[in-house]
Amino acid sequence: MDAAVVVFPGSNCDRDVAVALTRACGRAPAMVWHRETELPAADLIVLPGGFSYGDYLRPGAMAAQSPVMREVVARAQAGVAVLGICNGFQVLTECGLLPGVLMRNRGLRFLCREAPLQVEAAEPPFTAGYRAGERIRLPIAHNDGNFFADEDTLDRLEGEGLVALRFVAGPGAAEGANGPAAANGACRDIAGIVNARRNVLGLMPHPERACEPAHGNTDGARLFAGLASSL
Repeated sequence: MDAAVVVFPGSNCDRDVAVALTRACGRAPAMVWHRETELPAADLIVLPGGFSYGDYLRPGAMAAQSPVMREVVARAQAGVAVLGICNGFQVLTECGLLPGVLMRNRGLRFLCREAPLQVEAAEPPFTAGYRAGERIRLPIAHNDGNFFADEDTLDRLEGEGLVALRFVAGPGAAEGANGPAAANGACRDIAGIVNARRNVLGLMPHPERACEPAHGNTDGARLFAGLASSL
């Protein structure tokens, strides 16, 4: 699998993603500065986490206008796999590759913790390393991870099986849509979605931060291993 990681001013998880990809597929990804207008040949394009442009205006809005994003959109529309993690998810909604918007967290506080999640569907390329209905744990670290969309869009995402990951309640908490499961307040506890073609995934949790035993959790490594085996 050949991968490319787009680096914006303010990205802070680009190296983490590069290490995770290198471990999964045996070769380092191309690191592409956001001002480039072309991308190398790649089976996977990653928009990493961080705070592109310092989250000015709103998270992902300015990054979505970076020169390289025209090529990212074109590649996605041609069927190339695109993964957006945290700030990358925000960029994907801002450039129209995914529906909805990521708003300020409920409670107006930055959240940095490990989150329990449920894998809604085990499908290539993004969730091929998991089982449908499986519970996993991935770190979250965001201030604007509150996924919102109108009811028609939410119904379509649910009805077409486009919800990839969902926050679930931890021990001792009652589960339920918009309940305590999604501490950020995300509609229907949505943590990650794919597009109708299933070649674009945006998720708020950070799989690249759960890839090695030293992290205390390797659930994220299976996402990258699944990508390497599928692409």
